[in-house]
Amino acid sequence: MRDRNDVTAGREVPEQRRILAVLVFSQILSGAGLAAGITVGALLAEEMLGSTGLAGVPSALFTAGAALGALGIGQICRRYGRRPGLALGYAVGALGSLGVVVAAAVGSAVLLFLALLVYGAGTSTGLMARYAGADLASPERRGRAVSTVLFATTLGAVVGPNLVTLTGEVAHSWGIPRLAGPFLLAVAAFGAAAVALAALLRPDPLRLAEKLAAAQEAVAAQEAVAAQEAMAAGSTAEDTADRPEPRLNRREVVIGTSVMVLTQLVMIAIMTMTPVHMQAHGHGTQAAGLVIALHVGAMFLPSPLTGLLVDRLGRRWIAGASGLTLAVAGLLAALAPPHSVPALATALVLLGIGWNFGLISGTAIVTDALPPARRASAQGLVDVGIALAGAAGGMSSGLVVVVGGYPTLALAGGVLALAVVPVVAWSVRRPAHTDTAPASSHAEPEPK
Repeated sequence: MRDRNDVTAGREVPEQRRILAVLVFSQILSGAGLAAGITVGALLAEEMLGSTGLAGVPSALFTAGAALGALGIGQICRRYGRRPGLALGYAVGALGSLGVVVAAAVGSAVLLFLALLVYGAGTSTGLMARYAGADLASPERRGRAVSTVLFATTLGAVVGPNLVTLTGEVAHSWGIPRLAGPFLLAVAAFGAAAVALAALLRPDPLRLAEKLAAAQEAVAAQEAVAAQEAMAAGSTAEDTADRPEPRLNRREVVIGTSVMVLTQLVMIAIMTMTPVHMQAHGHGTQAAGLVIALHVGAMFLPSPLTGLLVDRLGRRWIAGASGLTLAVAGLLAALAPPHSVPALATALVLLGIGWNFGLISGTAIVTDALPPARRASAQGLVDVGIALAGAAGGMSSGLVVVVGGYPTLALAGGVLALAVVPVVAWSVRRPAHTDTAPASSHAEPEPK
């Protein structure tokens, strides 16, 4: 039986450590699956379709699939819990990865596009797992909980792109195009993550968070009744009127979602066309894989520091920093000499860091604003918006490069990223409104 003070004080439960450990393990596995589409998706489409203008289609398709996956996984998590939702999402991602391999083997563009849609469910699951890490985290440690889950993705996501040549040789030995090799790795990675979560993610973090929230409300209600009775009797009692209860804050959800949508759109657009841009200027898949590996590492590796900054400095400070960092990344990518791998790598590293800032700060803002009973479905809808933004970025990136070139795409992305700054400034100046009360007791330092 839990200590009453633990419930009312909102302390982290001991199960949180075990849950984070399981999530970390599954994210290490799934990171390699996530990297497959990032590294060779555009190159595979360009090879099969013979068109640079359509090279952004795979990114658009698997991010559109991620939107559908996020919606479905969110609903499954709401009804049945995080464990079945995340496990099923990774299993579907493994199936989609297998479909990409088959499509490449038979040379079917139609099957490739359908498989990429299904593969997207796996990529959405990798991002939605961050919410499971935050379910039982105290508000003061929520940013760090999210960052722990994201950081775990680093190993697989960085190693995966550097295995392009090795997995390509394995695929070639089986009579499959080399560029389909990373998707063979994704089949195993997503499949193993699905099994790990189905077997080990116990207790279910969302279900336990809902029970704890209900217990906290029951305790608060009892104390309120006792206080009223004490006042009626003319005695003094502890004032519990200010005790926070988890309620929905719609404006904060919109702000956090806007930050994540903008950063996702810019990151996907520039990242998608970087391997194509490099190949057009004489770089091989190994060089492109190295740049993407550094980029993916920058997406996840800074997570522990980002989470600490989000918790200590405040969500909005880091959200604003994401827009500025992405703007600098876009400018550097536009100005980088096309034959300079270090220059392009530097721009892509900053692009990854900016995305990391935006995702962790935005996730903390959204989770703060949602009560446990409404988290899963609302978070699924948030990630639908993020995935659709990525799909738009991926679909438009190839067309922009054909019309104006890669520097135009990078510069436009950097300018668009600056829109995060006024969104954050607006959120600071306008008072927050909740349906009835704040979602948590977290008091964020506001920019001065």
